[in-house]
Amino acid sequence: MVRSLWTAATGMNSQQSNLDTISNNLSNVNTTGYKQQRAEFEDLMYQNVKLAGTPATEDTVTPVGIQQGAGAKLAATQRIFTQGSLQNTGVDTDVAVVGDGFFRVQQYDGSYAYTRDGTFKIDSNGQLVNSNGLRVMPEVIMPEGFDIHTLAISDDGRVTVKIFGQDDPVDIAQLELYRFPNNAGLEAAGDNLYKVTNASGQAIAGRPGFEGFGVTKHKFVEMSNVSVVNEMVQMIVAQRAYEFDSKAIQTSDSMLSTAVNLKR
Repeated sequence: MVRSLWTAATGMNSQQSNLDTISNNLSNVNTTGYKQQRAEFEDLMYQNVKLAGTPATEDTVTPVGIQQGAGAKLAATQRIFTQGSLQNTGVDTDVAVVGDGFFRVQQYDGSYAYTRDGTFKIDSNGQLVNSNGLRVMPEVIMPEGFDIHTLAISDDGRVTVKIFGQDDPVDIAQLELYRFPNNAGLEAAGDNLYKVTNASGQAIAGRPGFEGFGVTKHKFVEMSNVSVVNEMVQMIVAQRAYEFDSKAIQTSDSMLSTAVNLKR
């Protein structure tokens, strides 16, 4: 009977982790390029009271055994990389990825990180950077005397801009996208960035629109792929499961109290 107290407690802890994941999704419903997470659970170890196949008589065996479980635990938080909706911002330096692929930025220590957040800016050196000043790689550097309002990025990532006094735009860079054998294995590092891990595999570079890579959409950004309705439903389910586990603890406590009070 005491076992049921601890078993139900593991269920409450699991549902608390589930609610933490749901809350994080809802908190980032308006975060550019955010990808929702899903909490996944697995059962704990079992005590084998009687094994299946144990001889019952000289000629028969038991068809099923007796196993008593110890509860549940959080197994993983799966990140779901489905496409988010596009929002037309009209901002000259905004770019969205439609399809597979990430932008790459160089961090302050020289290492690379990857992002779906294309809310880029032009820094004081005329270089394309993200909101934290990290340089987009390969580098995109504006020529001297450029007109920001003529900046154009094609679906295949070709970057052009006009220079004041000239009629024809000039090619200044070619954006590249990067994909991974296992996107879900990337480590979320905050600031809308992901880092490579052994689980994700190494980055594979490619040109937008070719060899299965997505395309780049100029003056658009990709919004979060979180569905508020689905998250609210998941929150209700988690709350009810938490209540069920709580009720199991109360029932076990009541049964223990009844056993204790048998002798007066």
